[in-house]
Amino acid sequence: LVTEVDLAVEEKLNNILCSLLPNSLFVGEEKFSLNSKIFDCYKQNQYCWTVDPIDGTANFVNGKEKFAIMVALTFSDQIIQSWIYKPLTEEICSALLGEGTFINDEKIIITNNRNISEASGSISSKYWNETFDLKMKEIRQKFKHVKNYGCIGFEYIEIATNIRDFAILSNLSPWDHIPGILIVREAGGFDIHFDKTPYAHNIKKKNLVVSGSITLQNEIINLIKE
Repeated sequence: LVTEVDLAVEEKLNNILCSLLPNSLFVGEEKFSLNSKIFDCYKQNQYCWTVDPIDGTANFVNGKEKFAIMVALTFSDQIIQSWIYKPLTEEICSALLGEGTFINDEKIIITNNRNISEASGSISSKYWNETFDLKMKEIRQKFKHVKNYGCIGFEYIEIATNIRDFAILSNLSPWDHIPGILIVREAGGFDIHFDKTPYAHNIKKKNLVVSGSITLQNEIINLIKE
């Protein structure tokens, strides 16, 4: 689902961000749909902006509150800085590599250490095959609460702010996840693919667990591997 607002916001951010860092590259969701080769930007030793102009477009179109603008700055294989902005509340969650995660100007740290039976979060199953989807439906019953927002940006923020505990993801478009990964990492959280490697934005992979604690991460991965 793409709106004129998606296109306008992406074009505006393209112009602004690339003027801030001359010769920087730009990967936007709408631009990517026209040229999938721009994924190669992440393999170059150059600064690269990644943008989701409206994360949660369906929510935005239907007048729901959960939508956000997501931006990240990378250099080769490092995520340097990221921002997730909630336009309706003018709240911005940001992270700077090695410096932490912030809501507006207040530093935040993950303190949750809930186990599976106490944990709440989301499971995105859209791209799994039928067999694995059935397995995840069994695992889903072990959590206290599972609900998808239709806006992964909100979910990343809620993991970083101790409201939620996890997200289990199937498809990993870079604009949906690069900003949130740094925000969770810098707040003290964790991310791991099902093959037990950490998320890397310059390597195409699917299936990821993002969590507020290493204990919960290990519990989830162990269940998936059973």
